[in-house]
Amino acid sequence: MNPRALRFAGPAILAGAGLVALLLGLAYGGGAKPLVIGDPGPVVRWVLPVAELTVNLSAALLVGSLVLALFALASGSKEFDLALDAASAGAAILTVSAGTTAYLTFLKVLNAQPSADAAFGEQLGRFLVDTDPGRAWLMTTVAGAALTVLAFAVRGWLATLFVAILAIAAMVPMATAGHTGSEANHNIAVTSLALHIIAAAAWLGGLLLMILLRPLLDRGKVANVLQRYSSIALAAFVVVTLSGIARAAVGILTFQNLFSAYGALLMVKVVALLAMGVLGAVYRRRLIAGIRETAVSARFWTLVAVEVVFMGIASGAAVALSLTPPPVDTTLPLDRTPAEVLTGSALPPELTLDRFVTSWDIDLIWAFAVGFGLFFYFAGVRRLVRRGDAWPVGRTIFWGIGLALLFYVTCGPVNAYQDYLFSMHMVGHMLLSMAIPMCLVFGAPVTLASRAIRKRDDGTRGGREWILWAVHSPYAKIITHPLVAAALFIVSLWAFYYTDLFRWTLYEHLGHEWMVVHFLTVGYLFVLSLVGIDPVPYRLPHAGRLLTLIGVMAMHAFFGIAIMMSSGLFVAEWFGSMGREWGLDPLADQYTGGGIAWSIGEIPTLILAIVVAVQWNRSDERSQRSGDRQADRSGDAELEAYNARLAEIAARDERDAQRHAAR
Repeated sequence: MNPRALRFAGPAILAGAGLVALLLGLAYGGGAKPLVIGDPGPVVRWVLPVAELTVNLSAALLVGSLVLALFALASGSKEFDLALDAASAGAAILTVSAGTTAYLTFLKVLNAQPSADAAFGEQLGRFLVDTDPGRAWLMTTVAGAALTVLAFAVRGWLATLFVAILAIAAMVPMATAGHTGSEANHNIAVTSLALHIIAAAAWLGGLLLMILLRPLLDRGKVANVLQRYSSIALAAFVVVTLSGIARAAVGILTFQNLFSAYGALLMVKVVALLAMGVLGAVYRRRLIAGIRETAVSARFWTLVAVEVVFMGIASGAAVALSLTPPPVDTTLPLDRTPAEVLTGSALPPELTLDRFVTSWDIDLIWAFAVGFGLFFYFAGVRRLVRRGDAWPVGRTIFWGIGLALLFYVTCGPVNAYQDYLFSMHMVGHMLLSMAIPMCLVFGAPVTLASRAIRKRDDGTRGGREWILWAVHSPYAKIITHPLVAAALFIVSLWAFYYTDLFRWTLYEHLGHEWMVVHFLTVGYLFVLSLVGIDPVPYRLPHAGRLLTLIGVMAMHAFFGIAIMMSSGLFVAEWFGSMGREWGLDPLADQYTGGGIAWSIGEIPTLILAIVVAVQWNRSDERSQRSGDRQADRSGDAELEAYNARLAEIAARDERDAQRHAAR
């Protein structure tokens, strides 16, 4: 297919394939069949899925264009400007389609009859403000409107990065708008769907932008942009596949359910995704490398058109799947236990010694973070070794230990029990803010990235350029200052537990994710400012580092003692209402948590103090050896000059004495 023809036909092919797949999926799976009670009518039942499909495709154009612009295009170029224009167009379509979806969802959920009177408007307003689906679509609509203006107005690197972050954040409410919000295993369902939506948007939207950009790019640029897009698409494919498996597992559970209508639609989506993965592999291994030497063939763009068809099928099947009842009842029961009311999950069994190894509660966000962290670090080390550069084995070991501990905290027994036991929550806090950052800092990831990632010279920014920009930004200079990092570490510790932040992280999964990011970040900055291998703008002298550590240790110990002496229960309506009949009572468990913060939490700090002392000693030794080498090179000229100066003074004093005696 001719690339110029594909530029105009590509979006139409995508929308057409998606619409056909959606309508067939609805007809087969029953997602648009009349409701037994309160049926809103055929218009709502059939138009609502089309509006949701439009939301997904426009969101993909928005996110994919911004991501590809940031990692594959040069700011100020025509193609960069076109990418932002495409993102703005996607945001505009998203705004209209999300608003339409909100209105049709209101009609479907409440079986409301459209009317021009005030009562109908008041009812619609309450739906948008007081219900979870209403708030989710309202936030998406408002975010789309804001992003339409922002994507059209900005053109610089930093502003585009800010808009891209907002665009990705705008995808999160979409994950809570469906029936996932009322399902058991709510956190897994919502997290997996959010990751699925964001990754699919980057993948699909990037391909659409590639089609739109083709006439503006010469042969060399086409090869470069395709190579960079293929890397983004590969990472997105991994996330889409694994998050899709996790999301489907909630609704399938058993192999026999694959033969249901829900399972059939799921398999259609899986086949389409696998086909896109195969086509991506063909691009990367066979076709992209040849583009630099020869013109882009019609065969290449034909494969792109085929991939667009499969993307449309996957998108349509996904919407049909979201409206098809799963073969198992995943809704929360009406007669729920206190633990199920509070957490959405059943109370786990008693925490015994063996369950510190066998209990797992996977958080997909951090599972992906750990997986990608290991992959990219080992890939960087491998690249250094292959070109003959050395990389200390100890740094690799520390990085692996740090990420293993992070997985243990976010996906293991700590995550499984921290909502029910304050003591387990405190174990996770201490590991996140102290032990894990110490291991990660000793891994020196910034130094590895600066050496292993290829430097770009075409005005674009890759991983190396974005990392170095972040490290050398004015904001980084402030937060990596030792005194600022220490203040953040201590102040956030007290502010978190003695304000409503702690309560927010228990009731909202978004708050829980923020907590992990925050404690991991402030701990990393604190350790980096004291003993980090990666460069920072300023470090205190070794004596100042030890004094800072002593002060932090004292405040940290006082924090643990304050918890132990507390007569009240933190978030009493949560920890005191679980209906837990095993283990320590809530107040005694909180006392144990304070003891953990006071005693076990000081161990990493003590290790840091030892490391600072060792570094101080080695620094003195290096200074001494440097002085000795300088003396060897100069023949101890400095000492000889000093002795000659003393001899001259002595001779002068002797002459002065002789003159005085002669008088």
